[in-house]
Amino acid sequence: MKSVAMCALLALLLPVALSAGPSRAATDLSFESAALVNEGSLHFLEAAPAKTVHHHQNHILIDRDSLDSGWVSLTQCHDHLDAVPLAQITFREGFIRNLKVETAVHIEEAWIEGASVQLRNVEPGARLCLSAQTRAFHDTGNGYYNLTNGPYMRKFLDGYYPMQVTLEIRYPAELLNLIDVTPPAQPGFALDEHPGFIRVDTLFEGELQTLIQFEKP
Repeated sequence: MKSVAMCALLALLLPVALSAGPSRAATDLSFESAALVNEGSLHFLEAAPAKTVHHHQNHILIDRDSLDSGWVSLTQCHDHLDAVPLAQITFREGFIRNLKVETAVHIEEAWIEGASVQLRNVEPGARLCLSAQTRAFHDTGNGYYNLTNGPYMRKFLDGYYPMQVTLEIRYPAELLNLIDVTPPAQPGFALDEHPGFIRVDTLFEGELQTLIQFEKP
């Protein structure tokens, strides 16, 4: 019997874990050979693998109220999910509200259960989109704020496999200046930013965490 746990987490304030139940017989979940597994160290990939990988996308809107409340708007999509009979995406209790399933394609059933999204019979080529509000924006004092994302990972048993993550953040440029994004831009980790907008697009193996820091002008 096999099981798979793939996590795409906005740490502390937006934890999201995607996990799956036992696989169908004669199904390899599209994972590569176990001999090629990454054991956890972060490694950015400059070229995409031959097989299409899970693409996790977060679109976050920081507005004026977020500076006081810490709540931001989230749209989250998953493409190329692995085909499994049962899966769930779990969020941290107390840090998620108004959670809704917006799109479920090639998924027999998707429903909200507490702070989680339950999935039944995920087929090849599945797409899932959610919307919610998350308490994900930190006031660190003295006019400084940060958004911590991660760890993102695609994990099978004790190994990690390639995963693509796209993160887009919109924020009020008249209220916040971007200070820094960690990790910095590098091959396999593309960063595009201008006042009011940040986009990260990355392909990697292992566990990825990002830290985005702002200050009041």
